[in-house]
Amino acid sequence: MADRQTVQKELSANNAEMNQLLPVQESFDLIQRDIKIGGKDASFYFIDGMLKDESMLKIMDSLLGVQEADMPKDATAFTRECVPYVEVDVLTKFDEIVRNVLSGGLALFIDGYEACILIDCRTYPARSVDEPEKDKSLRGSRDGFVETIVFDTALIRRRIRDPQLVMEMLEVGTSSRSDVVLCYMKHLVDPELLANVRKKIQAIHTTDLCMNQQSLAESLIGTRWYNPFPKFKFTERPDTTAACLMEGKVAILVDNSPSAMILPTSIFDMIEEANDYYFPAWTSLYLKLARVLILLLTVFLTPVFLLLMQNPAWVPKALDFVAVKDTVNIPLIYQFLLLELVIDGLRLAALSTPNMLSTPLSIFAGLVLGEFSVNSGWFNPEVMLYMAFVAVANYTQPNFELGYAVKFMRMLILVLTALLNWVGFLIGCGILLLLLTTNKTLSGRNYLNVKLN
Repeated sequence: MADRQTVQKELSANNAEMNQLLPVQESFDLIQRDIKIGGKDASFYFIDGMLKDESMLKIMDSLLGVQEADMPKDATAFTRECVPYVEVDVLTKFDEIVRNVLSGGLALFIDGYEACILIDCRTYPARSVDEPEKDKSLRGSRDGFVETIVFDTALIRRRIRDPQLVMEMLEVGTSSRSDVVLCYMKHLVDPELLANVRKKIQAIHTTDLCMNQQSLAESLIGTRWYNPFPKFKFTERPDTTAACLMEGKVAILVDNSPSAMILPTSIFDMIEEANDYYFPAWTSLYLKLARVLILLLTVFLTPVFLLLMQNPAWVPKALDFVAVKDTVNIPLIYQFLLLELVIDGLRLAALSTPNMLSTPLSIFAGLVLGEFSVNSGWFNPEVMLYMAFVAVANYTQPNFELGYAVKFMRMLILVLTALLNWVGFLIGCGILLLLLTTNKTLSGRNYLNVKLN
């Protein structure tokens, strides 16, 4: 929005400008409240539902008690002497006033004052800071980020009571004007990384961040559709965010998004979870190694099985039991790909199923797909077993985006193995390694923490 003219002394001129900039008559939730303060005409502009009623009652009671003889000469003096509230500012540009009103602030115009008094007594509808469903901890705290950015920054401040902790507010989107906060420890953060992140956020030209953090992430680093591996680490836990900040990382918070973006990011950061910070060193190391092993099995278990079934002579005698003994009615590659689709279908159905029906429908789906699909000849028991392991193993990774990236790589290796046998398997492994080493994150480094040009 272009800069508007400045506030005038005449209240009627200011009201006319505000009513032109804001659809007060058309929008029921945009309120203009006219009162008298110290014998002078005054007008409030605010959004219904975004103000603290208790605070407003006290402010109104104080303002209505101001006598004409006690009225200060200017708006700055009025805020010092007559406004019993902490967060008060004096603005002169209509562009700033409108932006703050649409953000939930209270704008006060008084006849004779060549400025607007902005009172920040806003409040947003918010849920409680419960522990996130996806990122749970066995011994950690039970709170999590919410959609209100002020609450999220307070949760971090509660854990790091250090003056070196900086919460830098930025604004993105010409229409949405979304609040974006850069969180970092001033004495620990890499200055080059911080300057690069700040510069990229300030250079974003978009109308809105309709998908919050995802829109910001795509604006920062581009789509790069050919590489499915995530460029950021996301967490909904304030304790994990605080721990990352103490390691010199940068956290990005976006208003209306209940998670933090952590960078720089490596593959080792992606497989970390909250429990790693709460258990002793040996236990934490074991859990990390277990997740790495399961991650590798998730990628290579079904492709290696398909490769061995295409080359039975490669199977050692000690592992003869892994070979498919039953009749294969449908080629193994089609069974694997079909089950990949079925698993995602079940996952999507679970997201849309009411809680009261989720348990019986899960049992029904398990019986039908597990028992009757094998008996009917659609799938072999070995294929069902390995795909069941893969489906469960995906949930050992705390990063949802990494799980889907692994899935795409597994399907790619499966298809190449089915088409080109062992040559296709090696090509698929090479593509996987290439994507990992060339996956450039916002810090300019890849997953192995190597600087990329």
